[in-house]
Amino acid sequence: MTVANEPAVTPELAAEHGLKPDEYRRMLEIIGRAPSFTELGIVSVMWSEHCSYKSSRVWLKTLPTEGPQVICGPGENAGVVDIGDGQACIFKMESHNHPSFIEPYQGAATGVGGILRDVFTMGARPIANLNALRFGAPDHPKTRHLVSGVVAGIGGYGNCVGVPTVGGETNFHRAYNGNILVNAMTVGLAPADRIFYSAAAGVGNAVVYVGSKTGRDGIHGATMASAEFSEDSEEKRPTVQVGDPFTEKLLIEACLELMATEAVVAIQDMGAAGLTSSSVEMAGKGGLGIELDLDAVPVRETHMTPYEIMLSESQERMLFVLKPGQEHVARAIFEKWELDFAIIGHLTDTGRLVLKKEGRTWCDLVIAPLVTNAPLYERPWVPTPAREPVRSEDVPMPSRPCEVLLRLMGCPDLASKRWIWEQYDSQVGGDTVYLSGAADAGMVRVHGTNKALAMTTDCTPRYCLADPVEGGRQAVAEAWRNLTAVGATPLAVTDNLNFGNPEKPAIMGQLVGCIQGMAEACRVLDFPVVSGNVSLYNETNGEAILPTPAIGGVGLLKDASKRVGLGFVADGDSVILIGETKGHLGQSLYLREIHGREDGPPPPVDLAAERRNGDCVRALIQDGLATACHDLSDGGLVVGLVEMALAGDRGAELVLPVGVDPIGFLFGEDQARYLVTAHDPAPVLERAAAAGVPALLLGTTGGTAISMNRGNACSLAHIRAVHEGWLPGLMTAKE
Repeated sequence: MTVANEPAVTPELAAEHGLKPDEYRRMLEIIGRAPSFTELGIVSVMWSEHCSYKSSRVWLKTLPTEGPQVICGPGENAGVVDIGDGQACIFKMESHNHPSFIEPYQGAATGVGGILRDVFTMGARPIANLNALRFGAPDHPKTRHLVSGVVAGIGGYGNCVGVPTVGGETNFHRAYNGNILVNAMTVGLAPADRIFYSAAAGVGNAVVYVGSKTGRDGIHGATMASAEFSEDSEEKRPTVQVGDPFTEKLLIEACLELMATEAVVAIQDMGAAGLTSSSVEMAGKGGLGIELDLDAVPVRETHMTPYEIMLSESQERMLFVLKPGQEHVARAIFEKWELDFAIIGHLTDTGRLVLKKEGRTWCDLVIAPLVTNAPLYERPWVPTPAREPVRSEDVPMPSRPCEVLLRLMGCPDLASKRWIWEQYDSQVGGDTVYLSGAADAGMVRVHGTNKALAMTTDCTPRYCLADPVEGGRQAVAEAWRNLTAVGATPLAVTDNLNFGNPEKPAIMGQLVGCIQGMAEACRVLDFPVVSGNVSLYNETNGEAILPTPAIGGVGLLKDASKRVGLGFVADGDSVILIGETKGHLGQSLYLREIHGREDGPPPPVDLAAERRNGDCVRALIQDGLATACHDLSDGGLVVGLVEMALAGDRGAELVLPVGVDPIGFLFGEDQARYLVTAHDPAPVLERAAAAGVPALLLGTTGGTAISMNRGNACSLAHIRAVHEGWLPGLMTAKE
C-alpha cells in the first residue's frame, strides 16, 4: 500500500522500527502486500517487546492466576480481586525505566500517570500509589541527578492528582548505573458489579476520544522501551512523554462520572503505543473492526501525520466505545470537566483497522492475525550456575559489634529513605493508616468501613542474580510476609519483571528461573498473579541490570483495628523470634557491606515453613496477642530488631542463645522469620508450639540503646543519626 507523502517501506526502514528480518517477512505474509509507512509504524509497536511480550508470554502462562478471590486476572488493564461486601480491589504495577533514565522527572511522573489510568479505566477510584526504585552506585556521577528527578517526578504527579503514596522501596547497586528502574503501582476500589473491560462490542457504536490533545511527545516510546541503551540514549528525549497531573485528576472524575451512567460499552486508556494500542486492543478483544477519522482527533500541533497521531504517547487520554444514543450524555460530562471530547470513529464488522484522513485511506490492516500471529519466541536459555556455599568459619567475627551495626544501618540499602518519602503526600484522602516506615506494609482504610487494604512492593535482586529460582520464591514470600506482619490476609500479586536482553541465553535463564520460583511460591501461598508488566532489554552497552522481578502484593484486614506496626509500643514487652535460624550468610548484606563480598547462594526458601509460620503470626496479631511485628530480611535479626526500635523510639536488650554462632544468628538472612513483641510471651509461645512453629524468647524492650548479653550496647540516638543521615548527606554533598 503506497500513500503519497510517505516514505516507501523497505527492509532497512523496518529494521529501524525494531522489526527483525523474519518479523518483517511475517508481516508481509499476513497483510499480503507492502505496508504503508503508517502501517509499518503500527505493526512495529504492536509487535514490540513492550507491547507484545513476545519473549516472555510462553513463561508468563505458567504463573497461577486463579483463586476464589480473583474476579479478573491478567489480560485486562489491571487485576481485580473480591474484598467482600460487594467491593473489589483493582491494582497493577508497571515500569517506566527507560524514559526515567533519559528524563527522570517526566519519565517518573508519566509512569505514575500511566499506572493510575490502568486502574481507573476499569472503574476504580485510585486510593494509593507505591513504587519500587533502583538506582546505580551512590558515587556514580549521574545517581544524584536521577534520584532527585525521579523522586520529584513521582511526588509532583502523585501529590497533584490527589492519591497518597503509601509505600515502596529504594535500592542502590552499580548494576543499575546505566539503566535505573522505576516501577509504579496503583491500588483502587470499585463496586464488584461495576467493573469495566476493554473488549469492544456493537457494530456501528461510536468510538470516542477524551482527555488531552495529541502532540508529538512519546512517539516510539514503546519501541525505545524494547531496546538496549547505548551512548546515544540522551538523543531519545523526544520519546519521553510529558504529563499533566491536573488534567489527570479531571479525567479521573469525568471517567468515573460517565461510568456511573449506562453509556459505556468498553474503555481503554492510551498508554504505550497510544491510539494504536487502545484501538487495536479494543477491536481485537471484541472480534470486530474499527474505522477512525484522524481529522477528528484533537491535536495540539499543526500538520500531524497519521503516523504521528497513531504512535503518539501523549498523556491523559482515553478511548471509549459508547452505547447508541448516549454520545450526548458523555459529551456533557467531559465538557463540564473541560476536557476534549471527540467522536473519532465507529466499530465495524470487517475485522480491520481502517484509518482515514483528508479523504484518503492511510491504513487498512486485518486485526486478528496481527494479534494472534504476532511473534512468540521460546528463546534459548541456560540455568544460572550454582554458587559455592559461604562457610561461617571463613567470615571473621568483628571485634566491635556496634560499629558493624552502625555500618549496616547507614549503608545505601538499609539507610532511612525518609528524604524520599517525605516528598510524597501520604495522607491525602484521609484514609491512610500507616505512614512510610511505620509498618511492613502500607495500609489504607476502605472508606466508610472498618476494613483496610495492606499493600507492599518487594524484591531482593542480589538473590535473583545468585539463584533466580530461589530469588523468585523469596520475592513472593517476602511480599507475603510483609502483608502478614501487619495482620492482613494476602490476596494477590502484581509483578514487574525487569531483566536484561532476553536474546542472551544467560539472561533468558534468569527470567525463566525467577518465573519458576515465583509460580511455585504463589501456588503454595495461595497468592495468585492477577496483573503485571515485563520490562526487558534493561542493558547499556551490553551491561545488564540485576534480575529484578518486583512483586506488588495486596492483602485485606476485615477489621483494621486488629493491626500492628513494626515499632516497639511499650517498655517491658517480650521480643520473640518466630522461625528457624541456621545463620545463612550467602548473599547477605553483612557479607557485602562488612567484608566486601557478594558471593554464596541466597538463603533457601522453605515454602511450607513460610505458610505455617506466617499463618501462625497472622493469627497471633488477629487475636491481639502481638503488639508489634516485623519480618526479617535484609541484614538479618539484629537489623530487624533495630528497625523496630527506631520505629518505636525505644531500645531493647537481646540475649543470644547459648552455643549459637553469633555472626550467623545476628546477621544471617534465613527466611520465614518474624520478630514479634508481646506483653505476655506465654500464650505466644504456646500457640507457636501447638502449630509446630519455632519460637524463641530473645529479650525485652526498653531503654535508650540496643544491647546484647548485657553488654555491647549501641545508643539508639547514635544509630538514628547514622541511619537517617546517609541519604540527605548524599543528596546535599558538594561535587
